[in-house]
Amino acid sequence: MNTIFSHLFYLRKSKTKTDSGIIYFRITVNGKRAVTTTGREVPVSLWNPASGKATGNSAQAKAVNRFLSKVENDIYNAHQRLVDKGDFFSSKDIIDIYLGKDKKKEDEEKILLEIFQEHNDRVNRLVGKDFAKGTAERYRTAKKHVEEYIKKEYKTSDIPVMDVNHKFITGFEYYLKTERNCAHNSAIKYITNFKKIIRIAFTNEWISRDPFQNWKAKLKVVDREFLTEGELQVLISKEIKNERLSLVKDIFTFNCFTGLCYADVKKLSEKDVVVGFDGKRWIKTNRTKTKSSIPILHTAEAILEKYSAHPEVSEKHLIPILSNQKMNAYIKEIADICGINKNLTFHLARHTFATTVTLSNGVPIESVSKMLGHKNLQTTQHYAKILDRKISDDMAILRERLVAKNF
Repeated sequence: MNTIFSHLFYLRKSKTKTDSGIIYFRITVNGKRAVTTTGREVPVSLWNPASGKATGNSAQAKAVNRFLSKVENDIYNAHQRLVDKGDFFSSKDIIDIYLGKDKKKEDEEKILLEIFQEHNDRVNRLVGKDFAKGTAERYRTAKKHVEEYIKKEYKTSDIPVMDVNHKFITGFEYYLKTERNCAHNSAIKYITNFKKIIRIAFTNEWISRDPFQNWKAKLKVVDREFLTEGELQVLISKEIKNERLSLVKDIFTFNCFTGLCYADVKKLSEKDVVVGFDGKRWIKTNRTKTKSSIPILHTAEAILEKYSAHPEVSEKHLIPILSNQKMNAYIKEIADICGINKNLTFHLARHTFATTVTLSNGVPIESVSKMLGHKNLQTTQHYAKILDRKISDDMAILRERLVAKNF
């Protein structure tokens, strides 16, 4: 935003003292003026109207000019602050910042849940571009938890963001784990979502300190379940006559051999399947933050062929998938039918692809990471740790057998 900005110091003579006056300064922005006093008194004999400064080398003159230099610097800082915001401003706005009037106004206006809602609104508008739907949903849930915590603990609907301190944060964590019955990792993730809101306030100078500075928390490593090779064989070979459950079993199996998450399977279209440099068909999808490239294995290819004539399959939808809630409910039925004593979920198929199908069969972890669309290798390395645990368990069995054989 282009503005024409200037300032001027001048002396207003005292009505009671003919030999002194008060220094005022005038701000002009795009031709419109605003005036206020510096509150500094100076003898008329020391004032130079042409330069807008005290004249001479006396100690008093030097002190006045040092003061004016500081005022001038504060004025320039106030002007630059308004320019950086990019909004329309007037000469009075500059004076208000200099006098500190804007600070009180901002502190009154910057309310915690209002900032949270503004952030969530921006995230919602960027869903599909910079954020996934799940991310937007987590921020909405985090805001709801903060809102309910404020009502319970502070007996009010909202609080100024400057009232958030270390006690608020630790209290919120305790509330999530006790009142909301959140597991440790879930509680930490909600607090991390909340932390972003506080960082926004801190960056915008709505608060003078970061209350998260001394808050430390780590996510606990959770073992991710997956199907073993034997369980996967049972699943594939099990014949299920119920059409609904048979469909769900096939889609789950398809995911065990592609590693796609539910959202990627649901939007999988004909344009996502391409012929690669090797002459084989590949699935290439653009995830929210990354891209994934997955060669289609024989089992997955057979399932695509099986449902190619399904009435719900088209160029835009290659898989006749149900809602995530129904898929997870039916997968549990399938686990009972197959005698698999694990809490099967749709996402467990992705873990199975990473471990049993790929890493266990010698596929390098870098390739697995690329296929899963992980942003960094560290995320994929967790699956390697799971396999290390499996190797340890297998070796424990071997040790027992060797001991029995006196080896």
